[in-house]
Amino acid sequence: MAGTDCSRYGRWLALALALAIPLAAEEKGAPRQDDPVLREILSELRQIRQLLEKQRAAPPAEKPVKTATVRVDGAFSIGSKDAPITIVEFADFQCRYCRHFHDTAFVDLKKNYIDTGKVLFVSRDLPLDTHSNALQAAQAGRCSGEQGQYWPMRDRMQSNPDKLDMDHLVSFAQDLKMDAAQFRACVDGGKYTEAIKSDVLAARKIGATGTPSFVIGKNTPEGVEGELIVGAMPYKMLDQKLIALMP
Repeated sequence: MAGTDCSRYGRWLALALALAIPLAAEEKGAPRQDDPVLREILSELRQIRQLLEKQRAAPPAEKPVKTATVRVDGAFSIGSKDAPITIVEFADFQCRYCRHFHDTAFVDLKKNYIDTGKVLFVSRDLPLDTHSNALQAAQAGRCSGEQGQYWPMRDRMQSNPDKLDMDHLVSFAQDLKMDAAQFRACVDGGKYTEAIKSDVLAARKIGATGTPSFVIGKNTPEGVEGELIVGAMPYKMLDQKLIALMP
């Protein structure tokens, strides 16, 4: 039985016994206070009460921080290369949680940390098998990078996870004044399939099991070493972590 269930069971048991004893005392022939059975019941009730009080007083257990090291060479990045902190995001452009992070926390992150030279933000791919257009979108991002439009295309795809079919991707490319024919040929040809697979393997190796996943830390000769976080973070939480890491 899980700890929460045990605690709930104990509360109900204590309540039931506490209510039962006064009622029994009013009935004819109820056990006297010196009755050994009653003393045993009262003793058990005291133990349950002490246990519940300890559970309430105990602080919640903190989850252990999981760390990881991930390489960033060859990946697209935004911000100062000399920034003291690097954030690596493993993203799936069809993931609604990635969109939520992009539309909320990333806006303030870019304004307060990336644009001010405090954080280098690195994008890596983690297209999930459950998303039919995720791999194609990852290809589209890299193909856009050939024409210097990776980040604008990334913004378009992150904001439109339900519009990642080829027609919409080509439309995004045209809006960004890209060579649409070159872009489409690049995506259709699967030019970056192996590079994307390499990102997926790197994510699995460090335990990034979902999207978005982040590694937040400092640069080392082996890459970025820091805390691994799986799941979209609210800006307040991200801000606290960055403040704690700042030199």
